[in-house]
Amino acid sequence: MTHPRPTPRLDTTDLARAAVFAGVIAVLGLPGSFSVFGGVPITAQTLGVMLAGAILGPLVGAVSVATLLALVALGLPLLAGGRGGAAVFVGPTSGYLIGWLVGVVIIGLIVHAGERRPVWWRTFLGVFLGGVVAVYACGIPLQSVIMRIGVDQAALANLAFVPGDLAKAIIATVVVGALVRGYPRAFRRTWAPRATAPREAAPVR
Repeated sequence: MTHPRPTPRLDTTDLARAAVFAGVIAVLGLPGSFSVFGGVPITAQTLGVMLAGAILGPLVGAVSVATLLALVALGLPLLAGGRGGAAVFVGPTSGYLIGWLVGVVIIGLIVHAGERRPVWWRTFLGVFLGGVVAVYACGIPLQSVIMRIGVDQAALANLAFVPGDLAKAIIATVVVGALVRGYPRAFRRTWAPRATAPREAAPVR
């Protein structure tokens, strides 16, 4: 008879890891950004979101992104280009920021599906679907509404972002693979440890 797994609870280490990755995402915005269309910037911060989901898993990864967004809402200039404040959540980027939160959960669920050790193809699938597709799916419709343009026009304009996002997905996959081989402790509690067979008791004589 199998027993249901207890609901995971965050401990201080989980919260510290979430804070570290919130910092990583913020630091990746320091190089700045440039806009291709409609004020939506190309940045390296999506790479941080991909890594947060793939390394921390869906729960802690979501906490890390939510922490960053909460600090941004409070006015800290943590987004690329030194942007911050409530205004960014009603501008053209608002949907993409929501997409970060949705995407990090999707990434974590796929990369660590069944609490298994990450493999390269599942990692790439996760960061692509969560870090690219989900972000666009949330961002493009809101961008079209805010800018009062058609969804098709907004989607067409976003094609300029795709090569860079694919490059970020590849980089994230390589980084995760290197950590799996060289520092598996980075993936604390995101996959189940291998069960070891119980040792047989020595016979009593």
